[in-house]
Amino acid sequence: MMDWTTRHCRYFLRQFSARALLYTEMINALAILRGDAARLLRYSAAEQPLAIQLGGSDPALLAAAARIAEDAGYVEVNLNCGCPSDRVAAGAFGACLMQQPELVAECVAAMKQAVRVPVTVKYRVGVVDRDMLRGMSAREAALGFDADDREQLLVFTRAMIAAGADRLIVHARKAVLGGLSPHENRTVPPLRIEAVAALRAAHPAIAMVVNGGFRTCRQVLDGLAQFDGVMIGREAYHRPELLAEIDAALHPGAARPALPQVLEAMREYALRETRDGTVLAAITRHMLGLLSGRPGARALRQVLSEKVRAGRGVAEIFGEAMALAAATG
Repeated sequence: MMDWTTRHCRYFLRQFSARALLYTEMINALAILRGDAARLLRYSAAEQPLAIQLGGSDPALLAAAARIAEDAGYVEVNLNCGCPSDRVAAGAFGACLMQQPELVAECVAAMKQAVRVPVTVKYRVGVVDRDMLRGMSAREAALGFDADDREQLLVFTRAMIAAGADRLIVHARKAVLGGLSPHENRTVPPLRIEAVAALRAAHPAIAMVVNGGFRTCRQVLDGLAQFDGVMIGREAYHRPELLAEIDAALHPGAARPALPQVLEAMREYALRETRDGTVLAAITRHMLGLLSGRPGARALRQVLSEKVRAGRGVAEIFGEAMALAAATG
């Protein structure tokens, strides 16, 4: 979710759920240590509870970055071993790390020694490296799940547990390194919730969260009946109302945010941020799913995208958005 779950996105999503644990986009540990850490780690107090997701493969660097993140107030440090992006793999982090469980275990152990907050790992049910395939296409390897895949998954999981990981977050699809586009990586490898369930059964003592393909409140509730948590990515981004639906189902009687209430909160946020130099489009680009599947969705997207690009100000943009919200009831 790089470039997606920015601090502006997280502030927006928090309007729909006061309880969901939010995660940052993946941040390179080295960038925190040698770059503009204050900018990379910046967040609003309203975003809490908030976890940071780190990318990296050097135990010492990850430990140092984790310590800085803890001092900044993040409540969890997560190591990403699931992203299949080529630019991530080139930096020796993301899903390619599943091929090096011993190294990842060293990283987890180092972070555990460095911080008091939970250290978690996000990974896939398997990884396919195009450069290591023999007589099989990347697509064929992505579709299959054999005894070797199950063993690789078990080996990696046991290494994370032995290293002291507090929670495991398992994306129920394979990651394909090369040979598939980013979109294909999200759609070609089939979901294998049963593989995550087998891990859950084999290791009941560690908290396990499942990720991948959850699109409805009912699906999330069914997932929570089987696992310790459910991670939602793109569906929450494209249809943030899902977070409110889940909150209402898990906490009957909890107040659900009305659309005018959300828009008013974001208007005030946009006013503060733009006074500090933030470009309005950096905020509104994350709000395009506000009326997803409902009347007025297209008109609202036009206001929050095209009219923002045309240079309209905060007052005008949010005035039009609130008028559309009122018209939809």
